[in-house]
Amino acid sequence: MPATPWHLPFSSSRISTSPSAPRRCCRGATLSVGPGERLALVGRNGSGKSTLLRIAAGLVEPEAGTRFLQPGTTLRYLPQEPDLAGAPSTLAYVEAGLGPGDDPHRARYLLERLGLGGEEDPARLSGGEARRCALARALAPAPDILLLDEPTNHLDLPAIAWLEEELRGMRAALVLISHDRRFLETLSRAMVWLDRGTTRRLDRGFAQFEAWRDQVLEEEERDQHKLDRQIVREEHWMRYGVTARRKRNMRRVGEMAALRQRRREALRATGTVRMAASEGEASGTLVVQADGITKGYGGAPVVRDFTTRLLRRDRVGIVGPNGAGKTTLLNLLTGALAPDAGTVRLGTGLAMVTLDQQRESLDPATSLAEALTGGSGDMVFVGGTPRHVVGYMKDFLFVPDQARTAVGVLSGGERGRLMLARALAKPSNLLVLDEPTNDLDLETLDLLEELLADYQGTVLVVSHDRDFLDRVVTSVIVAEGDGRWQEYAGGYSDMVAQRGRGVDAKPVPATERPVAPKPAAQVPPPAAKRKLGFRQQHALQTLPARIEALQAEIGQLQAALADPGLYARDRARFERFNAALAGKQAELAGAEEEWLELEMLREEIEGG
Repeated sequence: MPATPWHLPFSSSRISTSPSAPRRCCRGATLSVGPGERLALVGRNGSGKSTLLRIAAGLVEPEAGTRFLQPGTTLRYLPQEPDLAGAPSTLAYVEAGLGPGDDPHRARYLLERLGLGGEEDPARLSGGEARRCALARALAPAPDILLLDEPTNHLDLPAIAWLEEELRGMRAALVLISHDRRFLETLSRAMVWLDRGTTRRLDRGFAQFEAWRDQVLEEEERDQHKLDRQIVREEHWMRYGVTARRKRNMRRVGEMAALRQRRREALRATGTVRMAASEGEASGTLVVQADGITKGYGGAPVVRDFTTRLLRRDRVGIVGPNGAGKTTLLNLLTGALAPDAGTVRLGTGLAMVTLDQQRESLDPATSLAEALTGGSGDMVFVGGTPRHVVGYMKDFLFVPDQARTAVGVLSGGERGRLMLARALAKPSNLLVLDEPTNDLDLETLDLLEELLADYQGTVLVVSHDRDFLDRVVTSVIVAEGDGRWQEYAGGYSDMVAQRGRGVDAKPVPATERPVAPKPAAQVPPPAAKRKLGFRQQHALQTLPARIEALQAEIGQLQAALADPGLYARDRARFERFNAALAGKQAELAGAEEEWLELEMLREEIEGG
């Protein structure tokens, strides 16, 4: 990747998603990315993060400002809602994103790692499958800059762990939008905070971000308080201290007007979600009793001989790879599905509320207010008590102007907040949450975790968010494979400590594995031959060209620095070239060392 950073300064006073729902987005926001940087872009739902990333990708024109991408730089973008229309297959869609010099085998490798075969019809994919296919397309060319908008949504835990390792091993610069704390802690090296239309940068990882953010907000609040007190003093002077010295008075009147203007233009911090569950009457002590339950769909059982007992105020997490049967187990435990064998007994007085994963109960053409009220009037019943819909919307950070906004134009995070608002309005003593953290911002996640901690009922949750599970659940039911499920006390990290490993990837069915020919009876089977892995083969093929390119870049930089008058003429340019030369030389040394190790390994394998 060229040494000159990719720089995107731009500003916008207002960006509209529809004529009926204008939204303030960015005002003078700046995003700058250098070679190999790892940036996390964070901010509240609806703050404009996805819009900023689309502008960075060149898909949206800013109303003001500039976008610059270093010539020759490869950039790939993963949107929240990818469009695969027109592609004959998932493999064709991914291969269409490859450049002339890219490895075509990498497309199929990435699809297989993400649980797709390559022959699927894109028109028949679920939302999660479409996102995994789009993720493979973004990663396949090994770009210089990678822009990822919520890459972990709809990925299971093994896929998230694999993606973390894949991104850590890539040389690409990374700009990442995610609300998965563990994912951000692993990958981020710098933070860009988009808040009230402006950006602030912290050159440290996510682990230090939240304390820094809170400090910034506290300082803003103190400054605002000082400004308010100063205005009060000046208003007192205006009433009681005006004298006949007109020149001095006019100056102070002008200063008073400037102070009032500063207060009008001050960016107020976004409010806090006021989240509370409408709790029904307490259920019985026993909530669910499952004894030896088994369930299958014509083949091997997805749940086999499972027994558990849920009591009031238990918080139980269900984890496993995609396709392991998490939703089936959830439906069995809640009585929505009858087992093939065994029994499920539900406790007395249960009032169950379910939050579905896909937001399928939201009609895109319905307005936000109608989604909350059910289309009847302007009142929403919260725990049986009527409240005006606009007031209830404000509790979840929706502004009054959005009451008539169609659900279809809301951001993913706003739709998540809307689903929570609908679910929490209903009286309950059993909350069933299927991927509740999808698209929620960090602050809303914090409040959801606090709500669940104080909730007097029982919680069943399916989630791939490791940090959320650690903070919320009191036990974890994990898929052990072959339809077996095991319950462990504590959160996700406690389960890993007891089990000795995290969630395993779902094994490939035997019918999908390549069958090796059976040797003749009299000939013993040959020993498995060692071979280079896919990444090693790819690196061995591409490193020589990379080394040549680095040598050429180093030669150009050395020629520029050989100019004796460069330092006196342009000291900043001299220092920039000197720093770039040091970086390229270090990169060349690493590439040569890696190639030498791989070549020695290849010779050892072929010689053996």
